[in-house]
Amino acid sequence: MENIFNMPVSIPEEIIETIHESTLPAGVHRVRIERILSAGQASPEGFWYDQPENEWVLLVQGEARLAFDDGSSLVLKAGDHILIEARRRHRVEYTSAEPPCVWVCVFF
Repeated sequence: MENIFNMPVSIPEEIIETIHESTLPAGVHRVRIERILSAGQASPEGFWYDQPENEWVLLVQGEARLAFDDGSSLVLKAGDHILIEARRRHRVEYTSAEPPCVWVCVFF
């Protein structure tokens, strides 16, 4: 058994851990669940995520701001969740350092 709140003392770089992954034949991903820890990190300037899969995001702890390439943005607080559809370009503009952000992301 694992605990989502087990964290290192410091988080100098974002930490991405795969909690569960199931695959179909030929290595095609069916579902992947990740825990992401961030503390003040953001996407590099000019970088956009452009993923071929849907991503359901739950911010378990902390506060963060996501931006989308259509000019919209969204502030997430602990307990907020969002579905980001495949190919919707987005980036992380801000993550709180105290408390650090604990994300659960489900890719499908």
